Amino acid sequence: MKTARPQPITSASPPPTPLYRQPGILVTSESFVVAGRRFPVRDLSNLRTARGPHDRLTMRSVLVSGAVLGSVGVALSFSGARLSPTAFLLLGAAAFVPIALVSFGHRMRPRAYELWGDYRGMTVLLFSSDEEREYGQVTRALLRAQEVDRMGGLASTPLVNVYPW
Repeated sequence: MKTARPQPITSASPPPTPLYRQPGILVTSESFVVAGRRFPVRDLSNLRTARGPHDRLTMRSVLVSGAVLGSVGVALSFSGARLSPTAFLLLGAAAFVPIALVSFGHRMRPRAYELWGDYRGMTVLLFSSDEEREYGQVTRALLRAQEVDRMGGLASTPLVNVYPW
């Protein structure tokens, strides 16, 4: 008859619970790893959201087109030439070029979402993404990790990367 031997009690803690995992990004109950940098959750504080700068190409194209349009308008007003109604319509349509460039530029090159926080006394950029959904998921996972750290652990293992659709 074989008897079951008692298992030795080890002092090793269980592995940290992953709260978010994607290539290059890992949020666990103990640390936040992004782009090869590791931040212990316990050392992060004062997390805040910001938006990155506008795309330089978009802003330059708006400035150049606005300057050209303005200089054409000034030149025509000082020339004293009488313009036909068609020319006025074309000038009015050209005024919408900067607006079209801004809207197209913002759709094609959106401003990045940035997660800033205090890490060991310094304000650092922790994470940046131009995809709103990814940014929201990482931010929520990091906030959950801070809650887990404050509460002393998870009651149950969370579902990670479950997509019902």
